Amino acid sequence: MQTIGLIGGMSWESTAAYYEGLNKGVQERLGGLHSAKIVLASVDLAELTDLQEKESWDQVAEILVAAARSVVAGGADLILLCTTTFHKVYDQVAAAVDVPVLHLADVLATKSKELGITKVGFLATRYTVENDFFAQRISDHGVDVNLPDPLHVEMLDSIIYEELVHRTVVSGSRKRVLEVVHELWDAGADGVILGASELSLLVRPNDVDVPILDAISVHVEAALNHALPA
Repeated sequence: MQTIGLIGGMSWESTAAYYEGLNKGVQERLGGLHSAKIVLASVDLAELTDLQEKESWDQVAEILVAAARSVVAGGADLILLCTTTFHKVYDQVAAAVDVPVLHLADVLATKSKELGITKVGFLATRYTVENDFFAQRISDHGVDVNLPDPLHVEMLDSIIYEELVHRTVVSGSRKRVLEVVHELWDAGADGVILGASELSLLVRPNDVDVPILDAISVHVEAALNHALPA
């Protein structure tokens, strides 16, 4: 079994879901007393968000590169960035280490194609929706990306940053997000990606008939496929 490096804290709630998912996945696949071999570097979301708002992406990259190098020093054989928005600096992080860094957009696109989904709705933070670095990478794999109506983007951002990063789950917010999911479905999407990892705390695949790709679950599955012996 390989050791999985996690760069977390963006937010810590979603990182906890990554940790739980990896350990449950190893338990299911290997049984017995097996658990995941994990090295975690957790950063300060407030610091990174302040830098993001200032467009100080070089400084964001420095912080995440240092985190990546620390998990490699701790024995990580591969790395997951437990975030969507901060994949903005993925290239700098991946170039700084000599182990694979599994890009979330790549694994989401691969999973979509495995499921026969050729057009996905994409829900994420305002920054990720309004900038094409993530959606374009999915599109580069041949999967069309439908974005939510601009009227919904601020609402989604508020739910993520004002509720979910504090592990506050509001039933009214679940209803509003599900309405956006159905709107994307009605507009022709074959499935919907919960592109902000915190959204998996609010919406579960069995909440709707629409095929849902939960970013955390898909990322975790890809890491387990990489880390465990065939």
